[in-house]
Parts: sequence; structure tokens; C-alpha cells
Amino acid sequence: MPQRTPAARVCRACDGFPVVAVTTGTRRTDGTRATLRVTCPACQGTGHTRPAAAVRAGR
Repeated sequence: MPQRTPAARVCRACDGFPVVAVTTGTRRTDGTRATLRVTCPACQGTGHTRPAAAVRAGR
């Protein structure tokens, strides 16, 4: 019987698409467009959230 692995938490900020290419609108001399690669600041480009750290409350 296969083992079930816990599902990885998908980043809420980027919905699992951590790196995108944004066109600047300008064209290079060879006809291609200039693009910028932007990573998600919430997950640092991983696409997954980190598990919540244990926090001690009280005394």
C-alpha cells in the first residue's frame, strides 16, 4: 500500500508560481523583448510556505 505524504503548503502570495518574467516593453536590436525575472518576496522563490515555528506563550 502506498504511503501518503503530507501535502506541501502552497504560498498564498504567489499561488505556487514563485518566479515570473515581466516584459519591459522595449525591444532589443535582434527583435526580442527585454524581460525581468521577479521572485516572490514571501517565499523567496520556493513556491511553498515554511511550517509555522513553535511559539512558546506564557511563562
